[in-house]
Amino acid sequence: MTATVAVVGAGMSGLVAARELRRRGIDALVLESADRPGGRMMAETSVLGSRLDLGGQWVGRGHRRFEALAAELGTELFPMRPPVRPDFVEGARRIPTASPAVLTAGAVLLAWEVRARRAAPRAWASRTVDAWLRNVPGRRARRLLEVLVSVTSTADLDRYSMHAFAEAIRYQGGLATMMATSGGAQDKLVVEGAGTLTERLAAEPGARVLIGHRVTRIRRDGGGVTLDTASGTVRAARAIVTVPPPVAAGIVHDPPLPASRTALERNTYMGSVYKAIAVYERPFWRELREHAEFMVLDRPGSAVFDTTPPGGPGHLCVLAAGPEARELDRSDTAARRRALLGPLVPHLGPEVLAPAGWHEKAWHLDEHVGGGYAALASPGTTDGYFPMPSRPVGALHWAGTETAREHAGYIEGAIESGERAAREVAESLSRATAAGAATDPA
Repeated sequence: MTATVAVVGAGMSGLVAARELRRRGIDALVLESADRPGGRMMAETSVLGSRLDLGGQWVGRGHRRFEALAAELGTELFPMRPPVRPDFVEGARRIPTASPAVLTAGAVLLAWEVRARRAAPRAWASRTVDAWLRNVPGRRARRLLEVLVSVTSTADLDRYSMHAFAEAIRYQGGLATMMATSGGAQDKLVVEGAGTLTERLAAEPGARVLIGHRVTRIRRDGGGVTLDTASGTVRAARAIVTVPPPVAAGIVHDPPLPASRTALERNTYMGSVYKAIAVYERPFWRELREHAEFMVLDRPGSAVFDTTPPGGPGHLCVLAAGPEARELDRSDTAARRRALLGPLVPHLGPEVLAPAGWHEKAWHLDEHVGGGYAALASPGTTDGYFPMPSRPVGALHWAGTETAREHAGYIEGAIESGERAAREVAESLSRATAAGAATDPA
């Protein structure tokens, strides 16, 4: 099998790169190891007919590429309905804003923000967030910070350095942007599901997407690249690898990649995240209170969001991360549902325990993705900081949300990286054609 360009990975970045190449008249073939396109994006239809996302879903403030693509592909956006701040809850107790725990946690977050904006000390590269939190006074304040950082990063906090966290704060423009709904990173949603965009990109006329084609080896030579897959061999002039570095580490390269590239793959890992959407006949909580946005401090800790589309039905989105996400793997579906919805009963009533539908996904168990939301740097290293390097290696190019100059780690970043990689490849092919013409004796 042949193609001008082979794209490894049918997530948003790979599908966008292939689309941009097709628009330039360049043949592109996308190779996907899973049995579906989408990568870290995945939409499903509920029993009540609504669409929901089990993967990446939010359109953040300033995510103009995402908004433009959503409109182009015929989908509709709607704003979140956030409170001033989520309710911090533990058992039946709602923790007041003026409580010592919230005030202490707020002071710590402010200190992190200040240090991040001035550039964090290099010594923080070897100090983990977990070790730092042990010095915070007050059990409840420590737990609040633990859940906040875990859900925001999906990291194991004993494997996440303070330097990496501080650099992420600085790169994303502050903690308020990272954690906020309205006006922040979780500003809007797609009515039809963000995962619908990758489905429609993969189904566009002229799109060549092969599922079940895991790339196991890439051989580079003077004429291009040969990609060995589980279902055959592909020969191409150029290739774009869009999967995150820890997943790309499973590809053998001949000749070997430069040391800097192998270090990036070796020194990064994917976070652990579990996501569930509970679907109800109606968003009944809106009849009881102003909002249903919570930070749950019970174990497992979780973040809860009202992601109900216009006109309903009711959607409650639940995120758990880090070791507590993996702990849920030991339970069956019914036990996980009780563990995550049970803490909401004192605040939303017993009706929350009886959703019409329950959709769940443990991304760290997905062998094709490896986890989420994005690749993370191991303590003591800086290889996994945003934006991750994307310099071509011969005929081999790199994309993926981690490489984006803006909004790395988000869907917006995936779109940007796909567009950038397509431009690089098109320019590289153009230069090669011009060079060939200059040396042609005719």
